[in-house]
Amino acid sequence: MDLKGQNALVLGALGRAGTAVVEEVRRQFREIPGIMEGTGKPEYDHCVSIATTAALKKMIVPAVTAVLVVPAIGFILGKEALGGALAGATIVGVIMGIMMSNAGGAWDNAKKYIEKGNIGGKGSDAHMAAVVGDTVGDPFKDTSGPSMNILIKLMSVVALVLAPLFI
Repeated sequence: MDLKGQNALVLGALGRAGTAVVEEVRRQFREIPGIMEGTGKPEYDHCVSIATTAALKKMIVPAVTAVLVVPAIGFILGKEALGGALAGATIVGVIMGIMMSNAGGAWDNAKKYIEKGNIGGKGSDAHMAAVVGDTVGDPFKDTSGPSMNILIKLMSVVALVLAPLFI
């Protein structure tokens, strides 16, 4: 699986976890009286539990995929192919990580800029488009971009640990 596929898994997991948190918050608003007025106490631990569980469970497939690709390439295609795959993953991962972090920040800043009254301000078509862009931008800059660094390190460490087996 390539880095784009890994990124799709990460973003998909993030979207599902976010949806579960939103559903839990809506449930609490429906079932716990006084939350909006400040007299009722929300169940924060439920939302934290959903996010934590999702972070652990939903990331199993991307992590296992990254770990299994290294020995598969090393044993099937050899050490030279593994070196090329790691070099390619590093180059593409760095470029994707920087692009995602910058693009996510740009989308976030565009929304803030419009909300200050520029290009029509809040409620305008530009604002609605910026909100959609920020919906993609936040996961880009907060999860997917930084996770590229972790993916590169993980693949490299697995290769270093298994290197004696490929010689």
